[in-house]
Amino acid sequence: MTASGPPVGTDPGRPTPDDSVGALVSHLTNDFGKLTRQELALAKAELRDEAKKAGKGAGLLGGAALAGWMVALFLSLTVMWALGEAMDLVWAALIVTALWGIAAAVMAARGRKELQDVSPKPDQTIESVKEDAKWLKTQNN
Repeated sequence: MTASGPPVGTDPGRPTPDDSVGALVSHLTNDFGKLTRQELALAKAELRDEAKKAGKGAGLLGGAALAGWMVALFLSLTVMWALGEAMDLVWAALIVTALWGIAAAVMAARGRKELQDVSPKPDQTIESVKEDAKWLKTQNN
């Protein structure tokens, strides 16, 4: 009786000194593919963990924004009622509303100015690519 398969104690996925060049290349290709898949799996796991952290942070910032809005709302009501002690409550409400309107107008104007200064074209990258193309042309000549 003869045993079929590799000798005991050898790994069929590992190259041996008796393997041909084609077999060695095949082993190398398989190992490289396995390594690449493992690295991609690790990258996915790391990105998944980072995305969870980012989601948690974004949720906390959203909660902080809501809490800040509530503070602004109740502070506005407090100011309105405090002014209501010195004048009619309707006038006090209009004054607080006007102050918030002025704040909104100032922020809108500044935001609009900031957005006008934004350039969607990546100027530095374009220049770098042009320089690379010139360098390649000089290398080919």
